[in-house]
Amino acid sequence: MLSVAHRVRMRRLELNMTQAELAQKAGVPLPTYRKFERTGVIAFAKLLQIAFALDTLDDFEALFSQRKYLSTEDVLNKGKKRERARHNGY
Repeated sequence: MLSVAHRVRMRRLELNMTQAELAQKAGVPLPTYRKFERTGVIAFAKLLQIAFALDTLDDFEALFSQRKYLSTEDVLNKGKKRERARHNGY
């Protein structure tokens, strides 16, 4: 989370924007934005608003788009049905 917050901060600085300017452009309360840069904690919807304001919303397109396989066995087992976990007494 802190890594993402750091990259957002770097992008903001590249664009020569203050925290207040970005928060206003993104429609995010300034204290929320400041906390995000400091802690990395923010609601996903707010992060998307910030990405939109920084013109980086397309970066989210790649999230979870392709499964990474660790081995050929993973690829072969891809189509097999998962078994559900058993619950105690249920």
